[in-house]
Amino acid sequence: MKKIQYRYALLLGCLCLHGVVLLAGAVEGFRLERVIQAVQQRYGSNAVAAARDWNDALTVFQGETEQKKLKDINEYFNRKLRFETDWKVRGQEDYWATPIEALIKGSGDCEDYAIAKYFSLKFSGVPISKLRITYVKARIGGADSNVTQAHMVLTYYSTPDAEPLVLDNLVSEIRPSSRRADLVPIFSFNSEGVWAAGGSTPQPGGGSRLSKWTDLVEKMKGEGFE
Repeated sequence: MKKIQYRYALLLGCLCLHGVVLLAGAVEGFRLERVIQAVQQRYGSNAVAAARDWNDALTVFQGETEQKKLKDINEYFNRKLRFETDWKVRGQEDYWATPIEALIKGSGDCEDYAIAKYFSLKFSGVPISKLRITYVKARIGGADSNVTQAHMVLTYYSTPDAEPLVLDNLVSEIRPSSRRADLVPIFSFNSEGVWAAGGSTPQPGGGSRLSKWTDLVEKMKGEGFE
């Protein structure tokens, strides 16, 4: 429990110090040949299959309705990735993998699922304003349990004031937040801002950066994304 509390305190401290994450314009899209060349140089030939598979899936997703994109992208990554801790997969704690890195390994933790779904929805045409990566406390062991763990999900807002839908790797069905009583939101963010739990207005801080997100964007640039 102390480890969970420390992790949240550290993350919230970073947001207070660094403010809003700016990603807009950093990743324009998925140009397959450029990505293939970059990931082959960076990760080896085994990465090419992952890049092609993701590109093929995104090509299908782009032609779908927004609700269908949510369903299919959520299912795609819940099927493609096996949950493993960062220590087991990367040999370090709290590593934020790019979608390509996660697909190469075929595994990741909750952050990797949320990040991969976020970018897939973005690349398939869903506005960033409708998407937030959300840190929560997840209750483990049933409705009466007091055991919680740090967790990350992707939330989707059809309108700014709408009840969010939750895309999760723990519960595959996409549900409105009112049907996820096991999740207690702490804060959420996207490329446009950061929101405290229950807040409707993003906190100020344009031009500031959250280091882990900035590192993730830089890695994706190295993979051929612009």
